[in-house]
Amino acid sequence: MTPSRPRSLWLFDLDDTLHRATPVIFERMNRAMTEYVMRHVGLDEAAANQLRRDYWQRYGATLLGLMRRHAVAPDHFLRETHRFPDLDALLDYDRPLRRLLKTLPGRKILVSNAPRHYVDAVLAAMGISPHLHAIETIESMRYVPKPARSSLARILKRHRRHGEAAIMVEDNLDNLRTARRLGLTTVWVARGPGRPAFVDVKLKSVLQLSKHSRLMRRTVHAPV
Repeated sequence: MTPSRPRSLWLFDLDDTLHRATPVIFERMNRAMTEYVMRHVGLDEAAANQLRRDYWQRYGATLLGLMRRHAVAPDHFLRETHRFPDLDALLDYDRPLRRLLKTLPGRKILVSNAPRHYVDAVLAAMGISPHLHAIETIESMRYVPKPARSSLARILKRHRRHGEAAIMVEDNLDNLRTARRLGLTTVWVARGPGRPAFVDVKLKSVLQLSKHSRLMRRTVHAPV
């Protein structure tokens, strides 16, 4: 009897992976975060942007800097900076995505640095929630976003089963670098030239996954 191959565990990013958040949605998020810092820290726009840059370099996220240095409640920050009453009009995605996720073999986990209310709204608008087995957001990551190794390792511990080949599908290279160090197969969704050594597969669109799924199910890396 031929031994069965391990099933795949897919970890999908959301923004700029399953839909195109650049430029409109990300631009509005960025503006909302700057305005939040201006209001709650008491800075003008230039100083608020500089503070955000400093916190990105020091903590990896504006939110972590605000939590640690200004006692900002994370849920309040996330609600105020991820408001999109006109979300349906802003979303830009490929309609065949539903069929891809439905037919792609293995379990599918959504892993996003965004808050749960925003993620749920985007998934509902795209109609893909029924094809995902679990959703991990910044709240379930204890507000420590990707590419933190601890957050990704915790997610893998929650969802990975014995012998299951894990694959991360992302637009962000820093997140993929962490995934590769944890032994995952890495899929980079990006246009333009080049492919870093830690990227196993590069795709222009997530829809191209159907052409590569068999190859990737056979690719299992040891953690490095």
